Amino acid sequence: MSYTMGRVEEIYAAHEGRGQTTLAAQLGALYREQRSAFERDSAPDARVRRERLRLLERVLLDNADAITNAISADFGHRPATETQLIEVFQSLESLRYARRHVGRWMRPERRHVAIWYRPGQAHVRYQPLGAVGIVVPWNYPLYLSVGPLASALAAGNRAMLKLSEYTPAFGALFADLIAKTFPRDLVHVVLGDVETARAFVDLPFDHLLYTGSTAIGREVMAAAARNLTPVTLELGGKSPAIIAPGFDPARAAQRIVFGKLVNAGQTCIAPDYVLAQASSIETLLAHMRRTARDLYRDAASLDYASIAHDRQYARLTSMLDDARAQGARIEPLLDAGNSSLPRRMPPVAVLNATDAMRVMREEIFGPILPIVPYQSLDEAVRYVNERERPLALYVFDDDTARRERLLASTASGGVVINDTLLHVSQDDLPFGGVGPSGMGRYHGPEGFRTFSQVRSVFTQRRLNTLPLLYPPYDRPLGRRILKFMLRG
Repeated sequence: MSYTMGRVEEIYAAHEGRGQTTLAAQLGALYREQRSAFERDSAPDARVRRERLRLLERVLLDNADAITNAISADFGHRPATETQLIEVFQSLESLRYARRHVGRWMRPERRHVAIWYRPGQAHVRYQPLGAVGIVVPWNYPLYLSVGPLASALAAGNRAMLKLSEYTPAFGALFADLIAKTFPRDLVHVVLGDVETARAFVDLPFDHLLYTGSTAIGREVMAAAARNLTPVTLELGGKSPAIIAPGFDPARAAQRIVFGKLVNAGQTCIAPDYVLAQASSIETLLAHMRRTARDLYRDAASLDYASIAHDRQYARLTSMLDDARAQGARIEPLLDAGNSSLPRRMPPVAVLNATDAMRVMREEIFGPILPIVPYQSLDEAVRYVNERERPLALYVFDDDTARRERLLASTASGGVVINDTLLHVSQDDLPFGGVGPSGMGRYHGPEGFRTFSQVRSVFTQRRLNTLPLLYPPYDRPLGRRILKFMLRG
């Protein structure tokens, strides 16, 4: 399935509500339709949930090539294999994992009852919330749609997704595929610009999950607060990689460069800067150049992604110009090569970066990698801790005791030891940030719980001791029991 620009514009026009009703009214009607459908069927069983996940899995399997081509068209170029690996495969894995485990996640969980309340019994059960909203960014439009949607469907909810206006070809395709697979009162894709996004987050969803920048995350949270809508915010920040003294620089370079240059660095958990011993930086830089050339040859390689859109390209170029103007040493990791593809940006390392430079103040989200020197590992830890808590931390160290100290003395949303990115691929690990890098968790059982109402249930038995404590309170037996209880 392919989409001409005319077809994409036609689908967007339909979604943007060119008609007699306002955008807010249209979205409100869609939300109420999903909420009404939920009220009619508020407890889908495990079989129904597995079937919904299987249908979505089938959509991806049957349309993998079309999805890959649409994303590449939106980027100007993204390697097909990269999209298949980091988006299609990972999305399928999320769906399959949820489908295999949803029955177990749904089971009520027995909880402890203190001796004073026995023989009563306590348990929690997980019930669907209702209609949830998912706001999807442009950098991984499939995976960041399907990952949250898998959790929402596993939890028994209905969902509306707002896709980014920067991925119009993928958005048009995905909206069509979802509309042909699910009734719109179960899953619906919303397309449109920033005004559509504002109207979307103003809806009184039962839960709202947003993935994107910290600045917009604050606006989303403020909008959700007006409806007391609970939110999960998957944001970003500056995720550091710490290379401990004595760690093999070739191994560190290989894994950091790969993690940085997947999707041309347009990844929320990409290493944002590297902390390395001052005496090892030139050696590390040489290994980084060698690794980049082994992977891509030059920046014209068809295995290397373009910068996704003009605004992003201009932001990255301006950031690099700012660093250069303030005296940073810019070291290319790849030659530019000769390419007619749009928005090609060769990766660079930035040395002598200072806190006054934008590359050290803002999340980079592109193929620019500052390398910051340290004299002692304690200095590196202080450097990380003096800044906002990151979404990810990458520790390169073979000394078990030392890396345990590093983990104990730092905070981040997630950690990978001796590699990068891979924590996001583990379906049984919760994913999320801390502080400015996000709030809440999803993936696997945590995703199921995020989109569930955790309901507490206590069952009282016919015969129990509690009436002995009822008024009147001056009864001797009751007072003796209370005295015993207070002593513990």
